[in-house]
Amino acid sequence: MNTVLLELLRCPKSGQGLTLESEGNNLQDIDYGWLVSEDGQHRYPVLKSIPRFVPESNYADNFGMQWNYFRQTQLDSHSGFPISADQFWLATGWSPTDLKNQWVLDVGCGAGRFAEVALNAGAKLVALDYSSAVDACYANLKHHPNLHVVQGDIYSLPFVKGAFPFVYSLGVLQHTPDVAKAFAALPPMVCGGGRLSVDYYWKRIRTMLHIKYLLRPFTTKIGQPELFAVLQRWVPGLLNVSQTLGSVPLFGRVLKRLVPIADYIDDYPLTAQQMKEWVLLDTFDMLAPAYDIPQTATTARRWFEDAKFVNIQVGHWGHLGARGTNLK
Repeated sequence: MNTVLLELLRCPKSGQGLTLESEGNNLQDIDYGWLVSEDGQHRYPVLKSIPRFVPESNYADNFGMQWNYFRQTQLDSHSGFPISADQFWLATGWSPTDLKNQWVLDVGCGAGRFAEVALNAGAKLVALDYSSAVDACYANLKHHPNLHVVQGDIYSLPFVKGAFPFVYSLGVLQHTPDVAKAFAALPPMVCGGGRLSVDYYWKRIRTMLHIKYLLRPFTTKIGQPELFAVLQRWVPGLLNVSQTLGSVPLFGRVLKRLVPIADYIDDYPLTAQQMKEWVLLDTFDMLAPAYDIPQTATTARRWFEDAKFVNIQVGHWGHLGARGTNLK
């Protein structure tokens, strides 16, 4: 943890500033210590250079498991393809010059696939996740001097309100228990004139007929290690079935949807081994999360309007995306 981050942090319970207790002498790189509220009533550990504001185990455990296992899979620097960068710029509508030297908040950073993109653009980035995925993010990107990683709760964000010119949450909100409340936590983090970008699974007939929604009532009740072991055995064979069905003229893309895996053979220029990793990762991501709550385009727009944002755009940019500018 770099002490520069202290200026942005606040106690999520009291809203007070935090002071740092550390046995180390290097205040620019704190590995272990405590963050203490001004009144001394609340203490939060700094472990492995990351401030921790949440319990060790929580509803997002499956994400911690998957991102630590697939720590580098979706990083562009690892895959050799700009898949995450292309998705990030498309979803946000921002440009690299927008982010240079700006404070950016990544809510739900996972292993850091989008954080890497923002950092490469020159952002001063705070990457937050509820799960132990923060450890994967830090391991992947700690060589970036402008990276700051925090383990925290979207419903109680531990930051100064209005501190960030740019805030994004991609691939995250539909996996929270209360999506409306999760979104409502984000606009207060955006400074006047700042921009916010989010996305969701799209609540429409095509989405809701996805075979995963037939399976999730069963798969979410299986222990995550056990589910992962099952998928490791079955996904390679199912991938072959999916690709065979996908080759059927005219109806291939429809038939592929009958196979309960995430097959990207027609979407990403990955090697065979990379494709197996991505398919296993995202199939687990489909079937394991405790929550999967798609949203409509109307709702996505209304939430931005209720937050008094302007220049609102809602569209299909990989997922159902929504973005806007803080009027305040």
